[in-house]
Amino acid sequence: MKNLRIALAVFKSDLYNVEKNLARTTQLVIDAKQKRADIICFPELNLTGYNLKPEIKAKAQPVPGPASGHLLELAERYQIGILAGLTEVDREGQLFASHLTVLPSGAIQIYRKIHLAPPEKEIFSRGDIATLSEFRGVTFGVQLCYDAHFPELSTLMALKGADIIFFPHASPRGTPQKKIDSWMRHLTARAFDNGIFVAACNLTGSNRNGISFPGVALVISPVGEIIAKYDRGKEGLLVTDLSAKMLAHTRNHAMRYFLPNRQPDVYTRLFQSAPCDNTY
Repeated sequence: MKNLRIALAVFKSDLYNVEKNLARTTQLVIDAKQKRADIICFPELNLTGYNLKPEIKAKAQPVPGPASGHLLELAERYQIGILAGLTEVDREGQLFASHLTVLPSGAIQIYRKIHLAPPEKEIFSRGDIATLSEFRGVTFGVQLCYDAHFPELSTLMALKGADIIFFPHASPRGTPQKKIDSWMRHLTARAFDNGIFVAACNLTGSNRNGISFPGVALVISPVGEIIAKYDRGKEGLLVTDLSAKMLAHTRNHAMRYFLPNRQPDVYTRLFQSAPCDNTY
């Protein structure tokens, strides 16, 4: 990994107003570039807004499509990586909670949320691909909100070479401090157990449809400690430098880097000899 400056956007999404959200996204991309960020990450579904009613389908877009095309123009113009979310519709009419990784090279990768929260299953289809991206000497993955509660996915990404996992959220309810406290229960574990950086950001404000979001962002080191946090409860940017030296120090420490000491052959044998209801 090389040193990387990231910007995490705490974003107030105007439900269903893709044009307005794209305009605000554009301004935050410019702000991040002025702060010399290499990558900016926006919260889950920031372009379409987060809602679990059928009306969301009317604002869903294909990829490639108008929104992804606009993001690509921004990435190329400002030479910055952009991670942004929208409701995606595929050729069969299925809806996905998707997050795009858009790079100045012209590459666009789509992450479709794999672990849907129970209420989301009424609207969205489940994704089944978790690819990694490489940009400016750093390898990273993306997961969305509820995905963070399933350790296997983060370990898989780390084993594939992830240095960072970004966790865009549309996580409602509570005060900013309560949301930070909630994240500290599991996001620190994703970082510490896998020897990776973790970066999370959330929507903020009300979506005018009965859901409000506490605006927070958090960056966690490979040893599970907070590097930077944003808990203002309103729209803004958290800009942070991620140190290659810090990651190397963790991964060169015999007692702090756990992945090389995994025993997958034992795990496979144990599950085969004592299957449970939730088999792998």
